[in-house]
Amino acid sequence: MQFLNQDLWFPDVSQSDADGFLAMGSDLSVERLLLAYKSGIFPWFEAGQPVLWWSPDPRFVLFPEKLKVSKSMKQVLRNADFTVSINQDFNQVITECSRVKRSGQAGTWITDSMIAAYNELHITGYAKSVEVWQNDELVGGFYGIDLGNGIFCGESMFAKVSNASKVAFITFIQNTNYKLIDCQVYTNHLERLGAEEIARESFLAYLK
Repeated sequence: MQFLNQDLWFPDVSQSDADGFLAMGSDLSVERLLLAYKSGIFPWFEAGQPVLWWSPDPRFVLFPEKLKVSKSMKQVLRNADFTVSINQDFNQVITECSRVKRSGQAGTWITDSMIAAYNELHITGYAKSVEVWQNDELVGGFYGIDLGNGIFCGESMFAKVSNASKVAFITFIQNTNYKLIDCQVYTNHLERLGAEEIARESFLAYLK
């Protein structure tokens, strides 16, 4: 683990520990965040901590052609009870994601500084949100980073009603042309949708 200063750089990801922890410190500027994502690195920390940077091995990803949609979800999509949009309310999506209570976490890693930083990324066109609406109410969605090279780095999702985040995720993948969705670290939820672990070296090759 290394301490970062204000110089725009990151250590090689091979220097991360067994959990993927690579470096500590510095800022969440647009330039640093873009360098991080293009290098296979992402920030993940809680309020009161310095910025912590991670690059896990293996990496959890989804190849869009391997997306799994259950029979029950296909029926949900056919029912058309939801309306899906892109980039209609980025700030509200990331704010709702920050409010989700997650198992094993005392607080949220989507701090006020993270919200401000990713809103800046959204203004520059790199951060995107997907919204799910029901009766004109925002009931689910997710956000992430579009690196412009066919890779979308998913960050977080939320759902206020059953299946809303799945509708956002599935609809987004089925209506875009990404070659890889970065899911970062393993979750049962995304594995059921077809995500899998690959070697970090393989993931970095896709980034390049």
